[in-house]
Amino acid sequence: MFSTAELLFPHHVIRLLRNLRENKAWQALVDRVLSLPEADEESLAFSLMMIRVNECLNCPRDSYKYQRGCQTCAIQNILHYKEDRTPLLEVYAQAKEDVHSYLIEHPDVLQRYQGEAT
Repeated sequence: MFSTAELLFPHHVIRLLRNLRENKAWQALVDRVLSLPEADEESLAFSLMMIRVNECLNCPRDSYKYQRGCQTCAIQNILHYKEDRTPLLEVYAQAKEDVHSYLIEHPDVLQRYQGEAT
């Protein structure tokens, strides 16, 4: 069996998450992130949020979740995310702060990443 899982949450899956929640703010966030380059700070924050929500760092290669792939995992997790936990937009806001803080401390990281993308 060949997995469709990637190392971390893939940016191209974001477009599939837009209509999974009826929350207009969620849909606006997805639209905004989709309009940005993958290396943009907000795009990186969205990916970090999804890495945390999907628990990508704890996904062993031999697990059922891994075998189903990132796309299926992300869709399932957004569909079933309970807002009585930390609301998704708050998880995103925290991820955005974390990415911003990291990039302030390591300004060369984003420059290198953007250079590799061109």
